[in-house]
Parts: sequence; structure tokens; C-alpha cells
Amino acid sequence: MAIELTTFDAAKYLAGDDEAQIELLTDALESGDRAYIGHAFGTVARARGGIAQLATATGLQRPTLHKALSADGNPTLETLLKVLTAFGFKAQVAKHAPETAAA
Repeated sequence: MAIELTTFDAAKYLAGDDEAQIELLTDALESGDRAYIGHAFGTVARARGGIAQLATATGLQRPTLHKALSADGNPTLETLLKVLTAFGFKAQVAKHAPETAAA
């Protein structure tokens, strides 16, 4: 008997949960990993209604958003700030806690 698999999409589980979306975006930004950042923003965009709706809210073109908010994308600061605003979120700076050496 064959096992039927479905593709997992975190956006389905993030829909309507601002705190979970913020946690994902914060984790991605803290990682400094460009691919993770783009993917996380794209996932939240899908959770909030999709790229077409985001394009309308930001004034950016859909292909631009698709490219920027993918694991292969490299979103500009301007794009990220527009997207955060469209999400109803804001950028914030916090002091980085110094890493302690492992004993």
C-alpha cells in the first residue's frame, strides 16, 4: 500500500496568528540567513492572503514580491519595510546580548 504525502505549508498554520508570524519573522531576521528571511516573509505573506493582496497593499509588483520573498530572493530594505507595514508590523532594534563562551 502506497503512502500518500502532502506538501507542508506553514502559512496554513500561521493564518490569523500575528504572534506566531512575528516570532517567525524575528527568528528569520535574527538568523541573518538571507534565504530564511525571504522564505519567512513569503510564508507570512501567504498566511495573510497571498502575494496578490500584498502587492496591492505595498504598491509593489507581484513578480517583484515573488522573487524577493522566496528562498532564492534577496529583498531590499525598502521592500522589507513596505511588507512589514502592509502586515501591520514595524521594524524594531534591540540590543544584542553578547554570546557567552561555553564552559
